[in-house]
Amino acid sequence: MIRALRIITHNWPLKVGAVALATLLYAGLVVSSSAKLFEGSVPIEATGLTSDVTILSDLGGVREIRYLAPEDLGLRLDSASFRATVELGALDPPNGRHSVAVRVVAVDPRIQVLDYQPRQIVVQLDAVVSRLVPVRVAIGPVPTGLDLGDPRTEAANATVTGAASVIEKVAEVQARISVDASGIDVNRVVDLLPVDAAGEPLLQVDVSPASTRVRLPIFTDRQTKTLPVRPVIAGSPAAGFETASVAVDPIVVAVEGDIDALVVLEVADTAPVTITGATSNVVATTALELPDGVQLLGKATVTVTVTLRPVTATRTFEAGLLLVGARADRAYALSTDRVLVTIGGSVADLDRLSGADLAVTVDVTGLDDGTFQVAVGTNLLTGLTLIGASPDPVSVVISMPPPTPSPPS
Repeated sequence: MIRALRIITHNWPLKVGAVALATLLYAGLVVSSSAKLFEGSVPIEATGLTSDVTILSDLGGVREIRYLAPEDLGLRLDSASFRATVELGALDPPNGRHSVAVRVVAVDPRIQVLDYQPRQIVVQLDAVVSRLVPVRVAIGPVPTGLDLGDPRTEAANATVTGAASVIEKVAEVQARISVDASGIDVNRVVDLLPVDAAGEPLLQVDVSPASTRVRLPIFTDRQTKTLPVRPVIAGSPAAGFETASVAVDPIVVAVEGDIDALVVLEVADTAPVTITGATSNVVATTALELPDGVQLLGKATVTVTVTLRPVTATRTFEAGLLLVGARADRAYALSTDRVLVTIGGSVADLDRLSGADLAVTVDVTGLDDGTFQVAVGTNLLTGLTLIGASPDPVSVVISMPPPTPSPPS
């Protein structure tokens, strides 16, 4: 009995391990025999990626997914039945090449994923940057007999955004246009295409604005003409102000175009200059609005100066007279105790004035006994002017006051 017990307990850890291994192998055999294989491809998605990092490499997809599912489930599995992801939020540094683990789960929790390929992938990341680059019009072949003017774009520059390694190669963004043999002027919105120094398009680059309007005059009989500049003013200044003058610099410009387009053109209008609500002079640099087929020679903008002034008016008020400089030992008799005064100034200042606020004066300072014609004066606020008074002057009689009667004794 002791001998048999020794045989059983001899090297017992190895024997226990062998039994456990055999159990695991048997369990694996049972599982593998019941496991199913999905041979389609499930695209790998990135999670945890911040907006300042972008993926340069193709994440690819997961294939050969082995899974367990209840026999009575009756599911028809496709790529949407699984989700494959890689977590990129914790990578340090956030750019460069990284080997990351792939995780696959089934959308239906009753399905258990056993294995799949690949388990790891290499991801190439780069920082997202932005840069301002010029916009250039790229013109295709020009048909014989046509003469091109200078192309103009609404956007002079554009912002390109994307992976730093790609953005550093962007030389410009191009608005590519073709010239029709009919000689019709180009005036249309064109998409902007980022290109490198060799003119080759660069993919995965965002452009803002994504498009711009391109104008290109096309001539068959190019002529030049000098036109006066006509400023176009839009709106009205604030209440109480009016336009005193409008000036433009330069006052004439030279333009070019086909003879049939120039013969009917008498002036060059500016783009509208808005003065709505203005209370001071407006100075604006603006473009000229020329018809299609006509373009400006030289400087592309003009300066418009709109000079404003307060609107002036007059108002008439009735006011009482106030003596100034009167002596206590003299009596003063006025030909009238009220006058009509006419005040001039801006409408805003006049609106704030009322007859009760007026102090219309007759200055008798230094005058002795007698009859005098004294001019009427006022104490007006700055910006207001006394236009006239009626009557003016006022007759003033100065005399000794009558003696005071003695009280009866």
